[in-house]
This record gives sequence, structure tokens and C-alpha cells, in this order.
Amino acid sequence: MTAETAEFERLRTQDAVHIWRGRAPDVLLPEDAALLSAAELEVVRRRSQQAAIRYAAAHAALRRILARYLGEPPEQIRLGRQPCPRCKHPEHGRPRIDWPPSGLDFNLSRSGGHWLLAVVADRQVGADVEDGRTVDVQGSSTIVLTDDELAHMRAQPTEELRLEAFFRCWTRKEAVVKASGVGIVADLSAIEVRPADDGPVRVSHVEPNGPDTWTVQNMPAGPGLFAALAREAGSTGPVLLRDYQREIQQQPYDSDKHDNDPYDPAPHDTEKEGAHAV
Repeated sequence: MTAETAEFERLRTQDAVHIWRGRAPDVLLPEDAALLSAAELEVVRRRSQQAAIRYAAAHAALRRILARYLGEPPEQIRLGRQPCPRCKHPEHGRPRIDWPPSGLDFNLSRSGGHWLLAVVADRQVGADVEDGRTVDVQGSSTIVLTDDELAHMRAQPTEELRLEAFFRCWTRKEAVVKASGVGIVADLSAIEVRPADDGPVRVSHVEPNGPDTWTVQNMPAGPGLFAALAREAGSTGPVLLRDYQREIQQQPYDSDKHDNDPYDPAPHDTEKEGAHAV
């Protein structure tokens, strides 16, 4: 017996991907904490104040959104992980819904106060968002880019365009490895994501379980943000942008409200809620 709602059935019938986005508030909201599991609350307890607020907000939002598809109270949804397809470790594979039984699949990414969530039915999906301030571009580019990608980045005439080219590669690669379930253990320099192509692009990445070809595309995420989506190459349905604040919290979403705020990264502030999350 699987959980089904009209929202879930539309998602499955259309073979669609729903993309939700949001931003954490400035304080830890009691209504967010009330939805979290004991394990999630332990993560909140261990993190710095800023990181705890961002983690709690994103995970509470995740639960509220999943509840729309599952038809169960958000605090009663049980989340877990599939075994890693490489090492079979039970704690760092792809995220999954342990209860209620469902064909729903999701992938959550956070960077700074921003989060991005992809939701699909009966398929694998990966998403990544970066705020452009949490990665050492110069140090990382020679490690994670292929020769062709590195040449493309270096050929850009301005620093801004070089930054954009790097994060186009980075987010596409992260989305693919999160969709496949191996996350940060993957050799990103072995994955060619064709940054000169606006996309969607076909990307090959083979793991022991799951598809070996992915459709990857850039996603709009707001000023100063870079994002990408990876889904199974056989998925041909629409990618629909949803808005958490407007649809669930009934508040206008202002993606650049805090874009000029001083950035103060906290420990573990950037989270990839997929394979091998910290």
C-alpha cells in the first residue's frame, strides 16, 4: 500500500520534476523544530546557531513539501538512506522515504541560507545549488574539471564569466553524482558536462545501480546563485518550478533579500542532502 495524493498522481502521470526553492529565516522557528525527527534535532543541537537555523528550516520545508505528495503529517514522515551503490554503507547513500511507502524520490541541496529541492515519482533525481561564495574556484577548477571544461572556463573574457562557467560545471557534476548516489566520493574530473552548451545535455556516469545516462540542465535560482538538475535520461516530462514561500507559507519569496548581507559561513554550512552528506 503506497501513499498517494492528487499532487503525487499528477507528478507521476506527467513524468514531471518539481523544483522547490526557499531561504532560511534569521531565527530558529519553533514550528520548524517541532517537525524534525530526534536525529534531525541532534544535528541542530550540534551545529552553530546560524548553521542550525538553516538546517532546521530546510528540513522542515522538506517535510512540509513531501507531506503534500504523501498525504501524511510532515512530522510523521520517516526519512532514511539507501546503501551507497559503491561501498554499500547504509548511512551515506541516496536519501529515501522509509514511511509511508511511496514511489516518491527527492534530492535536497543547501548553500548558505538557500535551499533547492527536486521531487519526482518512480525515478532518480539529483539537484545542486551554490551561492558562489563557498568554493575555492581557483583551487578546485584543476581538480574537478576536465581538460575541455578547464579550457572553456579559462577562455571566458571576464572573471564573472569564468566564475559562471566554473559553477555551471560544478553544479551539473554535483547534481549527477547525487542522483546516482555516490556524492563526494566520485571523481568529478571524470564527468564531462559540456559547459559551452546551454542544455539540457546528456551526461554519462555509470555506477553499480541505476541509470548510466542523465539529462542535466541549469536551473534558475536567483541572483548570485547557481543551480542544476540531473534526472534519468528517459524522463521526458516537464520541469516545473514551485515556490515554497508562496505555495506553502503564503509569503512572497525574495531571493535577493539578503544578497548584500555580509557572508559568515558556519561549520558544515553547505549541505548536500543526497549521497555522502555530512
